[in-house]
Amino acid sequence: MSLIQHFKPPGPSGFGYGSTAEQVTAGLDLSGKTYLVTGCNAGMGFETVRVLTLRGAQVVATARTIDKARAACVGLPARTMPVACELSDPASVRACVAQVQQTCPPLDGIICNAGIMALPHLQQAHGVELQFFTNHMGHFLLVNGLLNHLAPAGRVVMLSSDAHRRTRPGGIELDNLSGERDYSAWRHYGQSKLANLLFAKALARRLAGTGRTANALHPGVINTHLTRHLNPFMRVAWAMAQPLLLKSVPQGAATQCYVATHPSLAGVSGQYFADCNVAKPSHHGCDDALAERLWVASENIAAKL
Repeated sequence: MSLIQHFKPPGPSGFGYGSTAEQVTAGLDLSGKTYLVTGCNAGMGFETVRVLTLRGAQVVATARTIDKARAACVGLPARTMPVACELSDPASVRACVAQVQQTCPPLDGIICNAGIMALPHLQQAHGVELQFFTNHMGHFLLVNGLLNHLAPAGRVVMLSSDAHRRTRPGGIELDNLSGERDYSAWRHYGQSKLANLLFAKALARRLAGTGRTANALHPGVINTHLTRHLNPFMRVAWAMAQPLLLKSVPQGAATQCYVATHPSLAGVSGQYFADCNVAKPSHHGCDDALAERLWVASENIAAKL
């Protein structure tokens, strides 16, 4: 149990900082429901797949390669369907979309869990900074490709982060999406997480009146494989902090499982969650105009791929 958990009681939902994915789904029967989870092969993605199948759901479990997706599904119920989806490769994303459309029932939820964090040096995909392309554009292509396959009350769940506050004063640097001007590992990671949040808000407006919803969330600070790009000193410090300050993986997966499945959130859309409760994002995270400019910029990038 982390030290922080002692000082953070449950919120209005009845859940909070210390809640786990199993606890927030306790008593739910997800039989007959189908979810897609990106980044199924490790950390919170694997825990999310495990808990959803534990509650009876069928899960499309995606990873960067089919081998990684298959390995993640070993030992889980036969209700899992491994699929390759390399978010930095539009061809792979489109192949995933086509496979899901052809072989799966309508999706009750798309949980956009996968991501990369704090790349130490500038890397690009299709001329766009790699964290932005992978974390935002990959999911933008995936979700928009599957919107017509979303169930009538289907939910889109975007894994953002409290790191969305770590950006330049303007929020999204729409004139520097290549990252070539003054690249910063953490600032550009924060920008990608702000993009996840704004995508959910813009999508929620487009889904209004349909019964479908879109929300974003901060999972908490967890010691997962995302820390592999930190320098050795930071990795050691991060690991040492875990017993006192960091969430466990089951706790980290709780909010996305809660937002994706809990009956109390039917119809709730355009919100930002943390610790299984509605939370307040940064002022950029509330900027509808910025969200619309990001949507247009994302469509323009997508059209060139």
